[in-house]
Amino acid sequence: MKTTKIEWTDKTWNPITGCSKVSAGCANCYAEVMSKRLQAMKQDKYKNGFVLTMHNSALNEPLKWKKPHTIFVCSMSDLFHENVPFDFIDKIIEIIKSTPQHSYQILTKRANRMAEYFANRNIPQNAWLGVTVDVSSSKSRIDYLRNLDAPIKFLSCEPLLEDLGSMNLDGIDWVIVGGESGMRARPMKEEWVQSLKVQTEQQGSAFFFKQWGTWGSDGVKRNKKANGKLIDGKIYQAMPAI
Repeated sequence: MKTTKIEWTDKTWNPITGCSKVSAGCANCYAEVMSKRLQAMKQDKYKNGFVLTMHNSALNEPLKWKKPHTIFVCSMSDLFHENVPFDFIDKIIEIIKSTPQHSYQILTKRANRMAEYFANRNIPQNAWLGVTVDVSSSKSRIDYLRNLDAPIKFLSCEPLLEDLGSMNLDGIDWVIVGGESGMRARPMKEEWVQSLKVQTEQQGSAFFFKQWGTWGSDGVKRNKKANGKLIDGKIYQAMPAI
């Protein structure tokens, strides 16, 4: 059963919560807003708000999910945050290895630390690895990713904040694109999306367009549901071939 509104996954698992800002896309972080809301609701897991916190009590959650799921790891944090010790990441990776019925999606903005971690460790064959590429200056993260031996390697260009220009998608299986939502959302231009769509298709990666967000393809600010997720009247939400 799908238990998250994130369209490209069906479950989230958060053995770590909280984070700190490292790039332009972090400015209006949805996880920070949600963490503070859950803190205000007195949810014990979020008593520290958005301060980085590790939760040993959440480590075994996937062991209880017998049916296969696609699981987004640390949707409320970044697994490779500099304050997460490698021995805690080891515990998470062991759970991933011990539940081969699931596919785990690990997305980071700290690609260099992910590469450092896996330099002398095997990547589980049910772990998809991804990096966020929100502005052109973050494209260097792709090079750390493409050299890793993961079964699926993906990019999250969300929120897409500028034209990313020419993209080398060699070794990249999947590209997710989406605009920002919320009161302070920054606009995403249609030509930026079209450029990524063309390059992704030309280079043989799967293209997944999540949403326009608060700003429509016509540059008008309105409810994100009203703006929808159509490009030229069609939905493009391809998943990578496993």
